[in-house]
Parts: sequence; C-alpha cells; structure tokens
Amino acid sequence: MCAEAEAALGCAQGPAMALAFCGDEGNSTAYNVDHGVLNNGCFVDALNVVPHVFLLFITFPILFIGWGSQSSKVHIHHSTWLHFPGHNLRWILTFILLFVLVCEIAEGIVSDGVSESRHLHLYMPAGMAFLAAITSVVYYHNIETSNFPKLLIALLFYWTLAFITKTIKFVKFCDNGVGFSQLRFCLTGLLVVLYGMLLAVEINVIRVRRYVFFKTPKEVKPPEDLQDLGVRFLQPFVNLLSKGTYWWMNTFIKTAHKKPIDLKTIGKLPIAMRALTNYIRLNEAFEAQKNKRSSSPQGSRSIWRALCCAFGRPLLLSSTFRILADLLGFAGPLCISGIVHNVGKGNNTIRPQTKILGVFFISSQEFLSNAYVLAVLLFFALLLQRTFLQASYYVAIETGINLRGAIQTKIYNKIMQLSTSNMSMGEMTAGQICNLVAIDTNQLMWFFFLCPNLWAMPVQIIVGILLLYYLLGISALIGAAVIIVLAPVQYFVATKLSQAQRSTLEYSNERLKKTNEMLRGIKLLKLYAWEHIFHSSVEETRRKEMTSLKSFALYTSISIFMNAAIPIAAVLITFVVHAHLTRKADFSPSVAFASISLFHILVSPLFLLSSVVRSTVKALVSVQKLSEFLSSEEIGEEHDKSSELRSADNHSKYQAVPLKVVNRKRPARDDWNNYSSHMRRPINITEADDFCVKVTNGFFTWTPEGPPALSNIDIRIPQGQLTMIVGQVGCGKSSLLLAILGEMQKISGNISWSRKRGSVAYASQKPWLLNATVEENITFESSFNKQRYKAVIDACSLQPDIDILPHGDQTQIGERGINLSGGQRQRISVARALYQQTNVVFLDDPFSALDIHLSDHLMQEGILKMLREDKRTIVLVTHKLQYLPHADWIIAMKDGYIQREGTLKDIQKSETELFEHWKTLMNRQDQELEKETTIEENPVLERTNLRRTMYSREALLKDDEEDEEEVTESDDEDNLSSVLHQRAKMPWRACGKYLSAAGILLLPLLVLSQLLKHTVMVAIDYCLALWTEAAISNKLEPEMKNCSFCTDFDHSPYSKVFSILCCLGIVLCLVTSIAVEWTGLKVTKKLHSSLLNKIILAPMRFFETTPLGSILNRFSADCNTIDQHIPATLECLSRSTLLCVSALAVISYVTPMFLIALVPLAIMCYFIQKYFRVASRDLQQLDDSTQLPLLSHFSETVEGLTTIRAFSYNCYLNHLENPESPKHGYEAKFRQKLLEYTDSNNIASLFLTAANRWLEVRMARLVGLGLTYALMVSNYLNWMVRNLADMEIQLGAVKRINGLLKTEAENYEGLLSSSQIPQNWPDRGEIQIQNLSVRYDSNLKPVLKHVNAHISPGQKIGICGRTGSGKSSFSLAFFRMVDTFEGRIIIDGIDIAKLPLQTLRSRLSIILQDPILFSGTIRSEEGDFGLEGERFNLDPEKKCTDSMLWEALEIAQLKHVVKALPGGLDAIVTEGGENFSQGQRQLFCLARAFVRKTSIFIMDEATASIDMATENILQKVVMTAFADRTVVTIAHRVNTILNADLVIVMKRGVILEYDKPEVLLEQEDSVFASFVQADK
Repeated sequence: MCAEAEAALGCAQGPAMALAFCGDEGNSTAYNVDHGVLNNGCFVDALNVVPHVFLLFITFPILFIGWGSQSSKVHIHHSTWLHFPGHNLRWILTFILLFVLVCEIAEGIVSDGVSESRHLHLYMPAGMAFLAAITSVVYYHNIETSNFPKLLIALLFYWTLAFITKTIKFVKFCDNGVGFSQLRFCLTGLLVVLYGMLLAVEINVIRVRRYVFFKTPKEVKPPEDLQDLGVRFLQPFVNLLSKGTYWWMNTFIKTAHKKPIDLKTIGKLPIAMRALTNYIRLNEAFEAQKNKRSSSPQGSRSIWRALCCAFGRPLLLSSTFRILADLLGFAGPLCISGIVHNVGKGNNTIRPQTKILGVFFISSQEFLSNAYVLAVLLFFALLLQRTFLQASYYVAIETGINLRGAIQTKIYNKIMQLSTSNMSMGEMTAGQICNLVAIDTNQLMWFFFLCPNLWAMPVQIIVGILLLYYLLGISALIGAAVIIVLAPVQYFVATKLSQAQRSTLEYSNERLKKTNEMLRGIKLLKLYAWEHIFHSSVEETRRKEMTSLKSFALYTSISIFMNAAIPIAAVLITFVVHAHLTRKADFSPSVAFASISLFHILVSPLFLLSSVVRSTVKALVSVQKLSEFLSSEEIGEEHDKSSELRSADNHSKYQAVPLKVVNRKRPARDDWNNYSSHMRRPINITEADDFCVKVTNGFFTWTPEGPPALSNIDIRIPQGQLTMIVGQVGCGKSSLLLAILGEMQKISGNISWSRKRGSVAYASQKPWLLNATVEENITFESSFNKQRYKAVIDACSLQPDIDILPHGDQTQIGERGINLSGGQRQRISVARALYQQTNVVFLDDPFSALDIHLSDHLMQEGILKMLREDKRTIVLVTHKLQYLPHADWIIAMKDGYIQREGTLKDIQKSETELFEHWKTLMNRQDQELEKETTIEENPVLERTNLRRTMYSREALLKDDEEDEEEVTESDDEDNLSSVLHQRAKMPWRACGKYLSAAGILLLPLLVLSQLLKHTVMVAIDYCLALWTEAAISNKLEPEMKNCSFCTDFDHSPYSKVFSILCCLGIVLCLVTSIAVEWTGLKVTKKLHSSLLNKIILAPMRFFETTPLGSILNRFSADCNTIDQHIPATLECLSRSTLLCVSALAVISYVTPMFLIALVPLAIMCYFIQKYFRVASRDLQQLDDSTQLPLLSHFSETVEGLTTIRAFSYNCYLNHLENPESPKHGYEAKFRQKLLEYTDSNNIASLFLTAANRWLEVRMARLVGLGLTYALMVSNYLNWMVRNLADMEIQLGAVKRINGLLKTEAENYEGLLSSSQIPQNWPDRGEIQIQNLSVRYDSNLKPVLKHVNAHISPGQKIGICGRTGSGKSSFSLAFFRMVDTFEGRIIIDGIDIAKLPLQTLRSRLSIILQDPILFSGTIRSEEGDFGLEGERFNLDPEKKCTDSMLWEALEIAQLKHVVKALPGGLDAIVTEGGENFSQGQRQLFCLARAFVRKTSIFIMDEATASIDMATENILQKVVMTAFADRTVVTIAHRVNTILNADLVIVMKRGVILEYDKPEVLLEQEDSVFASFVQADK
C-alpha cells in the first residue's frame, strides 16, 4: 500500500520524517487509494495545488520581465488606466477570497496541531492559493492600467481550473459524510462559490470587451479625466485597494516633502467633482422641487429636499460604511475577552473528536477557542474597521465639499440677479453675503460630514448595551443607565456651548466691524486724535466678547470633562455593583477589560451626539439664511403696467441658469455662455436712429415701498453725441444713469433703446477695481490691443504711474486698489471704460478726484478725441461746468426730476437765469485748453507715494516670510534645501510665546495636572487587574485543592482603592480641562490687547505699507484661532500624546519583547508624521489661501455689481437682435472665474481630506495586538500626529501676531507737560514755518525742502500747485504725520515738535479729500448695546448740543437734507455712508470739522466731489463764518482761492510763489496766473 501511495502521491519515504505532505503515520488512511484516487483526501488537496502553480508560472514572467522592464524605463501614466467591466466586484471578491484562504490556512494548522505528524496538505494548498490570489489581482491591475485585455486569458484558465478542482474537493467531502458542523467543509463551499463568481466576472469581461472569441474587439478609451494630465486627484479612478489605503497618495506625500505644494502640484478637479457639475445637479433638484410644489417653491423645507435629492445617495453609502465600521469595532472587546480567557487556561485547545480520511476536522467553536486565531482575527477586524471608517469619512467629506461648491455657485448666480436696492438701502451688506459664502456653506458641509452619525449612533448604542449585558448581566445595565442618564446633561452643555458660541460670534462680528472701520478711517482718527475713543469702543466690545468666551471656555471644559469622566464613573459603578451584588458572577480579567473597552465605545456616540445636534442646529439656521437670500428681491422684478416686450421665460427665483447636460468636450466657459437666463429687465427696442436711449414718463425708486427717487423723467440721449448731466449734490444724477441701466425699481414709464445702441461701458462714481494687475483692470477680459491700450494709458495720464510700479502694468494693485491714490483709482476705472470697444459709454463724475490738468487732459484726449470723434454715445455726469460748451446735449437735474434738457444754446434762450447761473460758475466760455503752463515731469508726490507704498509693501511681505528663528540671513536663503528645512521644523518659538503668555502659575498647573491624570488612569487599570486576578485565584483555589467548599472573596479592600482612584481620576479630568481653557483665555486676552494697542498707535507709514486685509486678518482669523481653536488642540495633543506614552509603557512593562517591536514602530511612526506634517501644513495653507481669492471674488462682485451688469446688459440686448452673439458676456466671464476659484479651493480641501485618511490608515496598520491599550494605540498615534499638524498650523497665528507686536509706535509723548500748555492754545492761529524739510520715511527723499512761511492770525491761505507738488504733505506736517527731519513749525509761540501728539492733533481741524463716514447715526449716540451703538460721524466726543450740530450742518449746506430724513440727527448711516451720495458724504466731513471750532482750519482738496454752486457757497461761508480763524485751503480748483489773503504756489516740495493773489495775477510770468487762466 505504501508503494502504491508513493507511486501515486510521491510521498516521502521513511518513518523518521516528521514533516510530509500527507503525514508520515504508517497506518494513516490519508495514503489509502483503494476506493479510487479522487477518494483520497491528500490526492485531492495535491490536485488543488495545480491551478495555483499554473498561474504563478504563467504570470511571473509577464509581470517581472514585461512590466518590470517597462516600469524601469517608462512609468505607466494614468492616462492609460481603464476599469474593465466588474472591476469593483472583482476586487471585493478577491479580498473575501484572501480572507477565506487565511482562515483555511489557520484551520489546517489548528486541526493538524493535535496530530502525531504534520500534514502539509491541510494548509499548503491554501497557502499556494493565497499567493496565487495575490498574483492574480496584481496581474489584473497591471493589465488594466496598461489597457491590454488579451492577457486576461490566463486568468480565465486559472479561475476555471481552480473552480473545477475546488468543486471536486467539495463533492468528495459530501461523499464522505463531512457536513456543515466541520469548518473545513464550510470554507471549501465558500471557495467554490468565490471561484465560480470570479470565473463569471472574467467571462463577463470577454462578453463586453470582446477581446477573444470575437472578430471585432470593442475599443474603449479611458475616462476623459484620466486623459487630462492636469487631473491629479486620482481617488475616484484607482482600484479598491488603493482607494481603501490611499496608496496613490504615497507619491504625492513624498513629493510634498521635497517640494512645496502649490496649485500646480494638485492639478485640476475631476469633472464629476467640479462646481459646475454639482451646481447642475443641485439645480435639477431645485427644478424638481419647483415642479412638485409650484405653489410654494421657496422655503427651507424645499432647500432641504433639493439637497437630499442631489447629494443624498453618497450619504447613504457613507452611513453604511460607518455602521459596518462601528459593528467591527465591537470585535475588539469580544476578541480581548476570548484571548484573555484562553490565555488564562494556557490556550489548551480541545482535542477534536472527528477524524475523517485520516485527518482531524474541527468545528468553528473549536477554531475560535484558540487565542492565536482570535489575535489574527482581531488584527483583520481592526484593519477592516479602520478602512470602513475612513471610507465613511471620505465619502461624507467629499459629498460636503461638492455640496459647498454647488451652493456657492448658486449664491453667486443669485448675486448677479440681486436688486441694487438690497445693497444701497442696507438690507444686505457685502459682509453678510461673504458670511453666507464663508461660514454658512461650510456649516452645511460639516453637517453632511457628521450626518452618517445620525443613523450609526443608535446602532452602536444598542449593540454596545447588549454586549455589556451579555458579559456582566444586570450590573451592565446600571452602568449603561449612568451613561444614558448623563446624555441629557451632555446635550444641555452642548446647547449652552452653542449659545455661548453664537453670542461670541455676534460680539466678534461687532468687534471686527468696529476694527474694520477703525482701520479704514485710521488717518482721520489720528488727525482728529480720536484713537483713544475708538480704542475704548473696540475694547468695550472685546470685554463683552471675553465674557462670552469665558462661558464658551467653561462649557467646553465641562464637555471635555464629561467625555473623560463618564466612562470612569460608569466603570466604577458597574464593577462595584457587579462585585458586591452578584457574588457568583464571573469577575475575571477577560470580562473586566472587555467591559472597559465596551464602555469607552459606548461613550463615543453619546459624546458625539452633542456635536451632531449642534451641527444640525447650525445647518438649520444656515439653510434658513440661504432661503431668505435666495428669495430676496431680484433686479427687474417690478410689475410694470406699460406695454413692453417681456421675457417669455418664466423661471423661479431659484433658477439662475437653466438645466443643461454638461458637454465634457467643451470648455466650462462655453457651458456658461450657452446657458440662458430669464430676462432681468423689461426692454423696448425701437427703429429710431436719432437717439440711443429714451425714457418716457419714468418714475423710479430704490425700494418698492419707498417714495420715487426719480420722478417724471422724460429724456432722450442722442446717438453718437456727448450728453452731460449736471446738477447739485444729491439731485439724482448717478441714480438716473443706474435707472437707464435697469438697476433701479421702475414704478412706471418706459425705457427704449435704439437698435444701433451697441454695447455699454460704465465707470461708476466710486471707482471699482479688481484685485488683479493694472492691465487686467483696464482690458477687463477684452482682447489685448497694444495700440488702443497705449492710447488709453496716454489719455488717462497713467504711464508715469505705471513706470514706477514694481512690475509695471503687471503689478497687482491689491484689494480695492488699496495701494493706489484716489486719483489713480479713478483714472484706471475710466481707462477701463475707454478701452472697451463699445458704442455707448457712461461716465459718472470721472473728474472728482483729478486736478485741473489731469481733468483737462482726460477731457481732451479721452472723451473728446477717443470717444466723440469715433461717433460714440457718451453720457457724462460732472460738476465741472467749464466743460459744458463741449456738450452736444445737456440734462439739468434738480431734486430728482429733470429741470431742463437741450443744447447749451437752447438753455441760453429758454432758461436765461439758469444759463447765467452756470456762466458765473464756469468762469469761462467755450475756449480751448490754454497750454501756457509747461508740462512738468510727472514723478510727482502722488506717484512718489505710490512708489513708496509699493516697494515698502514688497519689503514688508519679504520680512513676513522670514523665519523668526533665523538670526542671520545666509546668501543661499533661496536655496530649496533651506526652505524645505524650515518647512519641516515645528514653530517652537511661537509655541513658547503662547505658553509663556499664560503666566508662571498656570503653566505648571497645566503640565502637572495632565501628568497626574494619566498616571491615575494607568493606576485604575492596574488596580482592576490586581482585583480581578485575586478574585479569579480565590475561585480556582478550591478546585486545585479538590475542596468541596470555599470562602467568599472579600471585594471591599479592592473596591475601596478602585473607588478612590476613580474619584481622583474624575477630579483630575475636571482640573485639566479647566486649566487648558483658562490658559487659553488668559493668552487670548493678553495677545488681543497688546495687538490693538500696537496697531492703533502705529505710525501712518505702517498703514500705507501694510495691506488692510492683512491687518484685519490678524484681528479676525488669527484671533479666532487663538480664542477657540488652540486651547482645544492643545488639550487634544497633550491627551493623545500622554495616552500613547502610557499605553506603550504598559505594553512594554507587561510584554518586554514588545520593546524590540517598538523600535521599528517608532521609526516608521516618525517618518510617517514627518512626511504627513509637511504635506498637511502645505495643504492646510493652500486650503486657506485658495479660500481668500474666492471670498475676494464674491466681495468684488458685490461691490462692482452695477459695473459688471452694465457691461453685460448690452450683451443680452445684442443677443435679442443677433442670437449668435454671446448672451451674458462679462457675467459669464465672472462666473467662470468663480468656478475656477471654487474648484481650486475644493481640490485643496479634497487633497487635505485624502492626506488625513492616508495618515489614519497607516497608523492603524502600524499596531498589532496589545490587548486593551494596544487597541487604542493606533487612535492615540493618529490623533497625536493630527493634533501636532493642527497645532503647527494654528501656532502660525501666534507667530503672525507676534510679528505685528514688533511694530514701532508713534512717539506720543511730548517735551512739554499739560501744565505748560495753555488751556486754549492755539487761541490766535499764528503759524511760523522755519526752514521746514519733511519726508515720509528715513530712507526716502524729502517731499518738502527748506520751506519758510509766516501766516498771521485769522488769515485765509490758499495753497495750489500741480498734483504731487507737496500740498498734502504741507498740511500733514502740521499734525506731525510725516517725519520732520529739519526745521520747525511754531504755532502761537509753541514749537509743535515739543507737544504731545494727542494735544497737538486735538487742537487743529482738517478735512480730507476722501470722505469717511462710520455706520450708525448722523450724530454719535449710544444704542441698544451701550457703547456698541457708538459711531463717529459729527460728534464722537459728545461735547456738542443739538443746536451746535444743526449749525454745523447748516454751514455745510446739509440742514435741509438731514431734516428730510426720518429721525433727523438720529437718521441711520449705512456702512461707509453708502446711503448718501459722494458729494453729501464730503459735506458731512466738512460739518464734522466745523463742529470742532478750532482756531486753525485746514481744507485738503475737501470740495472735489461737490458741485461748483455748493462749493462757492461753502467758500463764502468759510471766509465769513470763520473770519477770526486761520484757514489753510489746499485748492483743487484754483478759482476757489482767489479771495484768499495769501496764496502759496508749490512745485516739487518748495514754495515757488508766496504773495497776495491780486499781486500774483498782475505778474505776467506768474505760475499762479497761468493756473487761473487754465481754470477759466
């Protein structure tokens, strides 16, 4: 028989062999082939090896020779990747197959363990099958990525052979009576099913792709995304293994360590994730809701339904993954229980009774009673649990990011349709819209991320309680009851926390609003010496915010405390009850430690409940706000009764662009251009050629309920001619332009456009600039024409300004043109209108910020030469009446109606009185511009200031980027290695500064409490181990001694010690949580106070060279990070680090051999955290930096809405006439920009999410088995690294604030004390200027050189000169706003350099060119919030009576305007004074200066935005009402200083002429005389 067996099976000879394929027992039935070879189990197992060997021999040459040589030369790019049919199913089946094969190997080893010799055939075939399965999936992956399906034929043969051989084995098992009670039978049956399904998948690939057995194979290209090499986010396209482990991110993470991550590195979003795709999906859902509920499509409920319809399916997938992960999480405690129980028994496996075919068969129960098997199963369960959990997180976050992009796009489209009245009347501010975009969309994103917990949490709680009851009986229910009873307390704390956060946010918004106004008006505050008033106001709001922050910190610490203390309390009560009440119950280590793990699992969902509830409440509020915004009034929604052409489209307010399937081969911009939207405005188109636009019987209003702002408008604007609109301040000139453009609500009337009207270019009164280059601002998305561009630059006198910019016209001009002067902003805005190839140009007061020479040049070269000579229709709103003779048509306005229209000759004949009034104001007839003044060189002060600002700004930005820890700069600073070194370093210095700000007492308390707490935690577990060990020993002792009775074990000593330790642990949890939050409060209070003091006392030079947004970010984002995020991160970081250390220490103590494994573990962990931290920080910064342009684009669009719509309006009209022309023009371009910004932000967020998942998966794989502690080590490691990365990013806020704290303050101290300064100084107003030289900075050239002048008390001085001659610097020198490095100014006998700054500035008055109003009321009064309602418009110091304020308003020609307002002096002023015209704002600033009644009064081009009639009245009032005061007027229009006592003419910082005006006019070569002549 042995010979036959040797012949048949090739068995090893000799009884001495301990290891053989079929075993070496001489009487083994395994060698019996009497009933046929197939009835021999060993032969069948040998037969099962054949398919695996076949596959290994076939595929290895192809894998290692073919692809091996290819990959060494050419990397297979993802552009060739293609998923074959059944791709995901194949991977899932392969994973299941591998798991079943591992079980088969383990079953073979365990069942063979009781045999006298080893039977290799029980587990070697399974081992070969395991290798073959791995080979098959590697082989398939390589074929798939290279798109070469013909080689799949090898797998077809393999699955066929494997299926046949495994089926034979299964059938023979059945024949020999092996049934379901044996585990091997079940595993074999599963393998038959799996191989059969894999064979079916392979056949399906042949059926679909037709690569064999068919004449014409099917050609399939990879997805379009993969063909685009710019798409680098590959998560949707990689195989399941790479998806689950984020393996594709490995290369990205390594590259990030070598080279900083930027937008180019992360590439583009896949099409399915782009904002446009998701917007279309969301719009379809909105449409479906609208069709279902046509009666009431609006409201929060409809939005929720649409969101669920559009993005609900991925959430269901995420929830499924989450539930599976939570269920697998229970494998840990159950396996612990089994392992500890079996190890306690010596892991003695029960000898199986069943022996068939010469080998033992075991049942599943016998299999799972082996500790090693449980350890392996636990390891796989943890890996699978972590994989499912990360998959759930990823799907939920990806869905949230897609949702955010879709909603942001929808909000933007709504903005494009938004009624202007919403903005101008203060119903909606740019800040509110930005909050909707920045905060509310993120709230919805995070709600979708937390949403799967709503379904997963109940499942986790129910299963946890059932398992606890199974282990501990009734005592478990008592412990669980403690947790559940405390859940409402947690909810209450969460609610209070939410309220505190909301309250904090309100005060924070109020503080930021005040800070923003303070920074925007900082020049005014310093000149008026109001810093202390605004400082007190901000500090008062900050104190209220700190009160809310204290509540927030208190409830946060309680929340952290409860999360840590509840499991301790539950364990304490449960074990004490279990030990004392159920004395016969099992109190073994296996039950105790499994129960602790279950309690920790049970607390997690209950703690998360508060976060989910809070997030749900925030999401509900956000959707309500979104609903209100989407239902707000749109432009052109007024119900006009007149008969006119109306849109046939009848879309709801929700729909901004109709539905359309994305054509993926067309660029996204074309998609926008091809969308149709409902017509915004009723339009009439006529055939008449004599006019461009005609308004008949028009009544227009800003709000539907309000009175008409324009009444009985009947005008026509001639085609191809220059029309001027004139009138006094606030008469409705700008409103008329906006009404024609359709921006106002039309009550009645008709607006008719000519068919030859062409398109419209519009330059608003308040210049609107993009945060882009000078060239991009001028060309404004139009094609670049070099000749035209040069002509426009010349017409607007911009070339000298461009020449001194750091990068010429490619220089970024910053947020709202912050680094440009008012005149430069105005000229760029006008240049944009001139550059456009439009037939119609609307210019709203383009000369307001320009001097006479620039105005004349723009009029001659730009408006008359470029526009009128080209027969273009020009509508010009202006106060410069001297240009009226150039007008072909004039419209005179008064108080919202048309006073007269016609040519100048018509008005001269019919309105003689009006014409004479104009004539006296004009001071000249229709004359050509006199060229008597020589054209001076243009590097003037305005441009000097620009150069100074731009270059200083660049220097400042370089300074910001320098690392604070570098003391000296090396020559190779730009070397990539040094940059990478700095990126890899932790900002320890910023961390030290943060902790040192906490103080000497708090820091030791913080450290000691954390150390003590974790020491006690370890002691609790150690005490429990001793207790359970003693209890089990007491129980086993009688059995070992064969005693029939035993004494009851006394639990009291152990329970007392355990109770004391648990109570101490609970107390320490409270102490640590309070210590962390208290530290955070102290630090944030100190840093904000220091920052505010430094900033408000900083010199004006600092604000000229630092972007406003940068300073505001320190007060907003950085302060918010320090207020709310750093304390929580610090607590998490310290907790996770100490938990990790204590867990590793316990494992090393119990199992010293673990120390050997700890070394490679530590090395791997170090490199993972090192690579992750760098990538995470770069991606976090990229996420933040890509959000700024997005928010900036929203705010830019809101501020420039009228301009964008004016430019786009004509496109729609042209489209009506010519359907082939683009329908939306500039709007589509702005929408396209939004999509680009949104996608950039979303791709950064997605990469950051993928990086976090990459870390968590790797940390889970680092940890094997270590009982209770080891189960959590992966979590501790993961959170430690995550918190370390977060802390590193958040400490950047501390670092940036510390950078600003180094700012040098102005020297406010003076040499004279308050007692040495007369109380009423200056009482006479005598000014002596002696050899004065000033400069803006010590490294810049002087702007005033050796100036000498004497101004007698009460004299009226006029200062004139070309732009940049030093006039403004002259006025600033009185206030010591510039550096006086030589000479002095003496006022009433006192050298101003010796005075304290506060005293000097509070005793003088100045009116600036740029009008600044603060939101609130016209006068300063306390509102509902005490000082919070305080605003600074007329009387911030509250020194004046109402009669004094009315007197100032009367002097400023505003009394009738204010009296007409509801509330009078208490009338509301919106943000920036937007509810008043530009001229009215300037008059309010005049009134503010009059209120001060100082003896010296300076007017710095203060009447630039005021019509000439009002200006003349003001000049007379100033000369008479202030007869006893010294008045210094810096003249914008030279004729306004003809009545002055003395005139100073300046040029390049020196006084050119200094005499009485009549004397200078008599001199033929006088420069002043030439100015007057030019101004006539």
